[in-house]
Amino acid sequence: MFTVSQTSRAWFIDRARQAREERLVQKERERAAIGIQARVRSFLCRRRLQRDIRREIDEFFKADDTGSSRRSALCIFKIARKLLFLFRMKEDNERFEKLCRCILSSMDAENEPKVWYVSLALSKDLTLLWIKQIKDLLWHCCEFLEQLKPEILQESRLVTLYLTMLVTFTDTSTWKILRGKGESLRPAMNHICANIMGHLNQRGLYSVLQILLTRGLARPRPCLSKGTLTAAFSLALRPVIAAQFSDNLIRPFLVHIMSVPALVTHLSVVTPERLTVVESHDMLRKFITFLRAKDRCRDVCESLEGSHTLCLMGNLLHLGSLSPRVLEEETDGFVSLLTQMLCYCQKYVTQKKSNLTHWHPVLGWFSQSVDYGLNESMPLVTKQLQFLWGVPLIRIFFSDILSKKLLENQEPAAHVQPASPQNVLPVKNLLKRAFQKSASVRNILKPVGGKRVDSAEVQKVCSICVLYQTSLTTLTQIRLQILTGLTYLDDLLPKLWAFICELGPHGGLKLFLECLNNDTEESKQLLAMLMLFCDCSRHLITILDDIEVYEEQISFKLEELVTISSFLNSFVFKMIWDGIVENAKGETLELFQSVHGWLMVLYERDCRRRFAPEDHWLRKDLKPSVLFQELDKDRKRAQLILQYIPHVIPHKNRVLLFRNMVTKEKEKLGLVETSSASPHVTHITIRRSRMLEDGYEQLRQLSQHAMKGVIRVKFVNDLGVDEAGIDQDGVFKEFLEEIIKRVFDPALNLFKTTSGDERLYPSPTSYIHENYLQLFEFVGKMLGKAVYEGIVVDVPFASFFLSQLLGHHHSVFYSSVDELPSLDSEFYKNLTSIKRYDGDISDLGLTLSYDEDVMGQLVCHELIPGGKTIPVTNENKISYIHLMAHFRMHTQIKNQTAALISGFRSIIKPEWTRMFSTPELQRLISGDNAEIDLEDLKTLGTPWAASSGASSPSASGSQVAACPPPPPALTCSSCPTTARRASCGRSCATPSA
Repeated sequence: MFTVSQTSRAWFIDRARQAREERLVQKERERAAIGIQARVRSFLCRRRLQRDIRREIDEFFKADDTGSSRRSALCIFKIARKLLFLFRMKEDNERFEKLCRCILSSMDAENEPKVWYVSLALSKDLTLLWIKQIKDLLWHCCEFLEQLKPEILQESRLVTLYLTMLVTFTDTSTWKILRGKGESLRPAMNHICANIMGHLNQRGLYSVLQILLTRGLARPRPCLSKGTLTAAFSLALRPVIAAQFSDNLIRPFLVHIMSVPALVTHLSVVTPERLTVVESHDMLRKFITFLRAKDRCRDVCESLEGSHTLCLMGNLLHLGSLSPRVLEEETDGFVSLLTQMLCYCQKYVTQKKSNLTHWHPVLGWFSQSVDYGLNESMPLVTKQLQFLWGVPLIRIFFSDILSKKLLENQEPAAHVQPASPQNVLPVKNLLKRAFQKSASVRNILKPVGGKRVDSAEVQKVCSICVLYQTSLTTLTQIRLQILTGLTYLDDLLPKLWAFICELGPHGGLKLFLECLNNDTEESKQLLAMLMLFCDCSRHLITILDDIEVYEEQISFKLEELVTISSFLNSFVFKMIWDGIVENAKGETLELFQSVHGWLMVLYERDCRRRFAPEDHWLRKDLKPSVLFQELDKDRKRAQLILQYIPHVIPHKNRVLLFRNMVTKEKEKLGLVETSSASPHVTHITIRRSRMLEDGYEQLRQLSQHAMKGVIRVKFVNDLGVDEAGIDQDGVFKEFLEEIIKRVFDPALNLFKTTSGDERLYPSPTSYIHENYLQLFEFVGKMLGKAVYEGIVVDVPFASFFLSQLLGHHHSVFYSSVDELPSLDSEFYKNLTSIKRYDGDISDLGLTLSYDEDVMGQLVCHELIPGGKTIPVTNENKISYIHLMAHFRMHTQIKNQTAALISGFRSIIKPEWTRMFSTPELQRLISGDNAEIDLEDLKTLGTPWAASSGASSPSASGSQVAACPPPPPALTCSSCPTTARRASCGRSCATPSA
């Protein structure tokens, strides 16, 4: 293909190309070798030079250690220049330490200007070089401070050394060169110091100080000495003071220094002189002025994030507590900035919510990396935050309200006695008279209006209420502490209520209902005030016992509670009936929950012991017939009325509604006989001598549907012979009444009676029975069956047990102490005497345990783990009281109560019984305790009714629950007498014989 000449030519060209490339590679190798050799020689030369310089420096310091003579400032300057030329932190840390000590030593010399290191600043040739050198030296000090750990003794000494360097050369006060004739040089030297300080600020001095302070203070035990802390804080103050508190320096001071956890607390303990400097410069006022602007406050908060914003707020609050005069003058600005910070924290936590969260001891759960140092400081930060709801700040913030006097009548309020069958009528009369005179007791009981809502006074109070309401919704983990602090002053809440009553042209309800429909900032602030009042008042009434509420009448008089409850009742009703609650969310929903919670606490307190007049809770403008029509149409507002405020409907109408719900369920389950079908019937055979055992065995295994259905009972004697008679509910009623009579007999030890009024509750020692929990579940089913069928049984339960049956004990507002008198009034008095004990409670020798005699054997129950070794002190005595009450009424009978409730709710739906209070539930179970209406009985036209004519209603005072049952001719399966028929709400024809 190719000729010989062409092949030779190609080979020659290729060979030449390869040779050229090889020469290029060789040149590159030679060039690289030369470069490497040069670098190696340069490196070796530098290392040799560095060794020589370091050897020279070491010899300098070695000679200096002998102390033969002081080195001149120029010598120190030259050796420092050499050290800075080759400075490496790891290799030269000891040399740098010696250099700093040498420089500081030179500054301590007496009357030796040439020795003073700072004297070089006066040399025209060396001034600029000296300034640059001192800047470099001081910044290296900052770099060391950033890495040192002050908790280590050796490193803490270095921290002190480098802080001393920074303190010495950023202020001229210690420079001996300026004494005497040198005073004229002070302005120039001050200018040099300002230059040095500006350089350090640009490099990040505040960040360094923040790290140092946090590392030394954010610990269980602070490790910064007084000198160290004083030096660090003095350094932080100097740039701000020198710049005359310009915004450019106040911001980094707030972000880096004032955000150190509990800094002000440590300063007040370790070096209070520094706080005096802060106060002398009126720095708190300047901080308030800077932060009250929303954009600046937001900028600072975003720089800090959530937890450190709390630390800044804590330090500001602590400073405020030390400067009450400033707070009095700057209340508006201080309240504004605190509110903004809390709002930011709330928003920050909301944004950080995720599946991977960490628990914060103040803010709750949100996703943020755990800062263990910060967590260890949170107890101190929390103590600082407590200044916000401490008495001094509350007095300053609410000074306009607290300065007003409440007009009081000299005539003492009517004494209210505990409600009991013997004193119900007298108490009602007393309450009636007290209510009629309520307007003359205090001038705040009626909403009077007259105060413009846009006035400066109202705006100020509203903004303060917004602050505290925001703190309640943000600082979720210490909410109870906040509420307790806000309720400490007995006159704050009554005066706040008086203030609320004066708002608007007419006062009270109308104004706040209008606010619900206005989405303005003014309306939101007014509603926040109402929320705060409700939250605090609810908390106060929850923690007060009956003596404090009814006899001592702490904070609120009973007449005021009547007026407040009327306001709340109307407000909640309007919110529901006007459709506001149906679609409520966010702040509106929180408002409803707050107002409704306060209302229900008052209502439940009134149910236990009356303070309001009769029919006080009813809404006369709500006709039951209208509500029932709305329920039939499945209107949401009617359902919400039953869910939240069923007490606005008369009791008898709720009983009718309850019976109607039961009837509808029976129809739905096919338990009602119709023309086309008959319900399934369950037949059981019972021996009278073993009625309880047979009933338990045959009924406990029935399904829920069968238990709700028709049950026919056939009694047999011991020989198995049937008794005469056909069960048309009468025999089953007799069986049910007999079963309930036996199981609730205290002799059986399933139930005990309370001391005093002898009401029933589960026996703590019922566990001696085999399968006792199954027995309690069976009892619950039997009780539920009786209520389901409208059969009234004479079983008086203790009030606290009825509360558990209704599920009230799951409420966050439930207090075991309030219910304790219904179990043991004497035990309640003993516990409350501990609460009022003025001396040292530890002298009584109590522990967090309860000793009980169980069948002749003393048993010690620990209220908390290890409680028998923990003494009761003045600090934990309130917890002891609540733990003891909770143990007696809940822990001891927890399993028995749960089993009985399980059985009861398998027949009666919980939402049905929620319509009733505890006394009303007792009436539903046992009938009304009203007096017998003889005229009503006479209408029956029977000898039995006529035989009752021997006693008159006024003379006998008999109660239906205590009456003997009428003859079978007058017996109905659900209504044994007409008096009880009114209670159960069923319209029954009198059965034929």
